Formats: sequence, structure tokens, C-alpha cells
Amino acid sequence: MSALAEVSGSVASIGYGLAAIGPGIGVGLIFGNGVQAMARQPEAAGLIRSNMFIGFALTEALALIGIVMPFVYGQ
Repeated sequence: MSALAEVSGSVASIGYGLAAIGPGIGVGLIFGNGVQAMARQPEAAGLIRSNMFIGFALTEALALIGIVMPFVYGQ
């Protein structure tokens, strides 16, 4: 039982680390493909940029949820 008590302090950190992988990959894909799309169609750069920032905001919301959930369920 004492080994479990020693590990329980860092479970939230491990949970957030795992939860940050998905949004990190998502942000990379969003901006990588957005820059590539703007290079292919410069006349649509404004629309692409606005859609890119909306996607970024939604993806980062997942990271914020991921940082809160280990602390909510850890109690």
C-alpha cells in the first residue's frame, strides 16, 4: 500500500502528459497544413488563416480539459 501512496502524487502529471500528446499533434497538423494551403492558394490566405485559428482554439480546449480532468478525478 505504501508504494501506491508514493506514486499517487505524480499520477495527475502523468495524466496531463498523456492528454497533451493529442492536442500537440493536432496543433502541428493544423498549422503545417494551413501554411501549405496558404502557399498553394495565396488569394485565400485570409479565410485559411481564420479557419486555422478556429481549429487551433478548439484543439487547445482539449488540452485545457486534459489538464483539469486528472485533478477532478484524482480527489
